[in-house]
Amino acid sequence: MTDSRGVLFVPYQDTLALLSVEDALRICEEVYGMHARGSVVLSSPASFKLDVAEGFNNHWHVKSALLKDIPTTGVRLYNYYDDGVRNTVGNLGCTRYIALSDPHSGEPLAIIDEHWSYAIRSAAAAVLACKWMGPRNPKILGLVGIGTMGTNSLRCLCTMYRFEEIRCTSRRPETRAAFARKWSQALGTAVVPKDSIEEVVRGADIAVGGTTSSDVVSREPWLKPGSTFISLARRELDPAGWSKMDKVVIDSWDFNMLQGEFKRMIESGQFSRAQLHGEIHELVSGAKKGRERDDERILIHTTGLVSQDIALAHFLYRNALDKGLGTWLPRAGGAARMAGTGERSTR
Repeated sequence: MTDSRGVLFVPYQDTLALLSVEDALRICEEVYGMHARGSVVLSSPASFKLDVAEGFNNHWHVKSALLKDIPTTGVRLYNYYDDGVRNTVGNLGCTRYIALSDPHSGEPLAIIDEHWSYAIRSAAAAVLACKWMGPRNPKILGLVGIGTMGTNSLRCLCTMYRFEEIRCTSRRPETRAAFARKWSQALGTAVVPKDSIEEVVRGADIAVGGTTSSDVVSREPWLKPGSTFISLARRELDPAGWSKMDKVVIDSWDFNMLQGEFKRMIESGQFSRAQLHGEIHELVSGAKKGRERDDERILIHTTGLVSQDIALAHFLYRNALDKGLGTWLPRAGGAARMAGTGERSTR
């Protein structure tokens, strides 16, 4: 139902107070359940992109979905810079908004800044699969990349486990040293900076790859029996190693096939759909089994589902309404009677 006050704009600072890590984990799991029930309607095509390289390195991505169970519908749009060296996808300076409307009338409801909800969703949607695929009692966590995705994976995993040691690495020694100091104090657990990715991954019970690199980052031989590797982007685990894992689960085959790195891996014959254990919604629904042996090596890989972004935006909208947060923007006058007339509203 639309609001007579107009369209609610929920800015970044408000979203921080409105959406917790626990909320994000719960909502992402609920949306996987919606996918299992077939109540999510995605746009066609699933993703619209405008990529201009020379002179601009500018990228628009637009996706949309309708979630029948809530119900809500929205469009997610973001614009960022990527020249192959600098990538602003996780930065607050890039454009990130979700526009929500009433699915029964098409009337506008809200515009949500999604910097925080995107950041926590990127981690939560993958990490929650550890409920079915994680080790029984993990002690060592390895973080490959400590930017937005790595940091939020740590936040999510710390709601599920108590680690004895956390290892981290990044491109710059000073960055990982500062991260280690901050989170050692915050968690009361030793966070140890390492110089190499192998030092982080080898021997870890759970390892998270969350970098912006387009190159292969981690290698399958580094993963010990019983470990779980969480891949949040691009080529975090060597494509040649996927087929050697005991189980591989992803968020969506179709959405991953829209990603160049994943598609090339499939087309080159390094991995196939027949080798896939399942999609995460099948774990949530019970259609597929999770970890069955303590020594299984398991890969969780996600690219991100717009359905979860829309659900989180709707949660932020409803929560902002309840708490009196956000800023009201004027709607385009009158009601249906004014539509298409070109007349000015006197309201």
